[in-house]
Amino acid sequence: MKIAIFAGDGIGPEVIAQARRVLEALSLPGLTLFEGDVGAAAYRRHGHPLPPETLEMARAADAVLFGAVGDFSCDDLPRELRPEQAILGLRSELGLFANLRPAAGFPGLEHLSSLKPEVARSIDLLVVRELNGDVYFGDKGERGSAGGREGWDMMSYNEAEVRRIAHAGFRAAMGRGKKLTSVDKANVLETSRIWRETVIEVAQEYPEVELDHMYVDNAAMQLVKSPGQFDTIVTGNLFGDILSDQASACVGSIGLLASASLGERQTDYGTFGLYEPIHGSAPDIAGQGKANPVAAVLSLAMLLRHSLGREEDAVRIERAVEAILADGVLGGDLGGSASTQEVGDAIVRKIVTIS
Repeated sequence: MKIAIFAGDGIGPEVIAQARRVLEALSLPGLTLFEGDVGAAAYRRHGHPLPPETLEMARAADAVLFGAVGDFSCDDLPRELRPEQAILGLRSELGLFANLRPAAGFPGLEHLSSLKPEVARSIDLLVVRELNGDVYFGDKGERGSAGGREGWDMMSYNEAEVRRIAHAGFRAAMGRGKKLTSVDKANVLETSRIWRETVIEVAQEYPEVELDHMYVDNAAMQLVKSPGQFDTIVTGNLFGDILSDQASACVGSIGLLASASLGERQTDYGTFGLYEPIHGSAPDIAGQGKANPVAAVLSLAMLLRHSLGREEDAVRIERAVEAILADGVLGGDLGGSASTQEVGDAIVRKIVTIS
């Protein structure tokens, strides 16, 4: 089993260090770890945020554990050299088209949500976000207009792209509550009209799954008003980026939520994927020992489940995280005072007591 570890920028190295400690505490047989540079750190060392050697390392691995990329000092670089191009490039080059972002509250932490405790307690959903299309990968540019400079970005999806992510959404729903909400803006966008019609076609192959459709503006409102109605959400790249972050805020902290980016490639152990916390590089707190490593550790649990086929070890990690949160080992984002290291210490101690 080979795992490539790309810690990246900001708090990435801090949280990934703790996730690695948890992984090592599991003492998995035949495990090989190797590290590569991405983001601003890679740009400074190699002149590019995604060096060829890093990409080849990812291709040779069974899974990638990713920290975060982003650095304010790189904001003036050409777009193709900005740190964020590392994660976009990995998703594109590795065919990682389906991003799974679970959002569920932890017992006793409902007060962290801006929602009423009984509403926050009802959150247990999964956002399945398409990763390889939409405005993030469409043509873009700048042109002159009567009003001055005009920026433009092209949003598009073809039927094959929608069909692929729709299948991922339906399969995910089959493993959960068998309810899928497809989010689009079909009343305004031609892209969304194709999206909706294609999802309806794919639904015929999943008669056990209840399918409904929701415009993205209504979905954003319903996530705040009544999040418990959602089980699995499937949506495009732009809408999914926004809604999954909103869901994390409803839970109470972006520092708690993990993600998996999957494609179609199968290894000897499972589905190849890239796993990362959704909180970003947070350069404002980097190096201060304040970063919450829980999301990185839970991303590791997803890696073990989906890419290495080690469900029992994934559950061990998730139970350990639940236990330390219940014990009151909370980072600053959760209203506590535990440092990054202290949270990692607590999880490692719990791991060795859970069979």
